[in-house]
Amino acid sequence: MSDILEQSQAHQRLRSLSEALDSGALKQVARILNGGLSPSDIAHLLESSPPRQRALLWNLVDKQLEGEVLQHLGDDIRGYFLSKFNAQELADIIEDFESDDLADLLQQLPDTVILEVLETMDEQDRQRVEEVLSYPEDTAGGLMNTDTITVRPDISIDVVLRYLRRHRSLPPMTDSLIVVNRRDEFIGTLAITRMLVSNPASTVREVMDTDIEPIPVSLSDTKVATLFERYDLISAPVVNEQNKLLGRITIDDVVDVIREDADHSLMSLAGLDEDEDTFAPVMKTTRRRAVWLGINLLTAFTASAVIGLFEETIAKVVALAVLMPIVASMGGIAGSQTLTLVIRGMAVGQISSVNVAWLLNRELLSGILNGLLWAGVVATAAILWFGDWMIGGVIAAAIVINLVAATVTGTLLPLFLKSRNIDPALAGGVILTTVTDVVGFMAFLGLATLFYA
Repeated sequence: MSDILEQSQAHQRLRSLSEALDSGALKQVARILNGGLSPSDIAHLLESSPPRQRALLWNLVDKQLEGEVLQHLGDDIRGYFLSKFNAQELADIIEDFESDDLADLLQQLPDTVILEVLETMDEQDRQRVEEVLSYPEDTAGGLMNTDTITVRPDISIDVVLRYLRRHRSLPPMTDSLIVVNRRDEFIGTLAITRMLVSNPASTVREVMDTDIEPIPVSLSDTKVATLFERYDLISAPVVNEQNKLLGRITIDDVVDVIREDADHSLMSLAGLDEDEDTFAPVMKTTRRRAVWLGINLLTAFTASAVIGLFEETIAKVVALAVLMPIVASMGGIAGSQTLTLVIRGMAVGQISSVNVAWLLNRELLSGILNGLLWAGVVATAAILWFGDWMIGGVIAAAIVINLVAATVTGTLLPLFLKSRNIDPALAGGVILTTVTDVVGFMAFLGLATLFYA
């Protein structure tokens, strides 16, 4: 209920801003933007606005809020706004950024601009950002924040508390302190909640938790998200191969990874980027979609070529032209169901070489049973429609063949693509559609040619 209310309020604010912009009441718009909206709300309004309104809204955002708003924007829109700043303006905006957020932002800029921005920073901040930038964006190293609070195991809880009180504030999402030795090697964690209820005279070693496994710096961001979900983590330490502490990852960054992965899976099925701007200009949208449409055109020509092989049979039995889309469509749906299930299972780490044989057998049997069920339904409809028992038998056999081929392909294709370092979400749908179309048309028209020749 609260989510529906929030969405309604957001739409109302967007409508009010749109009406104020259309009427030219820019002072009212600025008051609405900067007078009560959070940076995340402003970012949402920017992403929900067409280009002309978006540019006007951005110009009305208070300069002090620009940095925070940028952190909440998608990469596509954020990159557009970043291109409008020079190095000094960027340095002023990112002054209060955390190292991981700053690294994400800088990765969207040209190398020359990155160097200029880094030169404007002080030595400590620059080293922190360069540390994060040295790792790929989609790894634990690219996600981590180098702003950590560490303690030694041999000091007392009372000393730790006095040490913490010297800080003006603690880093966001600090649910525990990280315990390291004098070589900065990870030993364990000290939960804030446990520390507060412990005897002040106790040592950190007596209270700390040594069961926590640190995250390797090279671990993929998807696997990091899986660990956070499995163990209900709020933050986790990141170490290198020598077990030396490098930083920590917090739940807010993991939520971003989960959302990006979900967007990627959904958008890739249509050949789109996960950061695709809903309100991108016409020419930009056209260019991005043209490539994928071209690839799909090639697959359509492949299916058409198969149909062309049976031109004489189709000319003799016109009913074949009416019924053959049913065979391809049934195979496409069955294959897509299996493909989606397997890609999801791979994403959450549930599928491996240990259980893939069982999964393949399950999908094969499911394809056979569904094929027999719907073959009977379609065959009955075809016989009643055209009064021809033979065409009913042909389409029934073709549906069974295509559903079996679709489920097997949907199971094995993502695994094959992953082994070749190809994104299954991006390429799987096109290949699967081609397979189900070709197999469906070949089975249906081939059997028809055999029986009607």
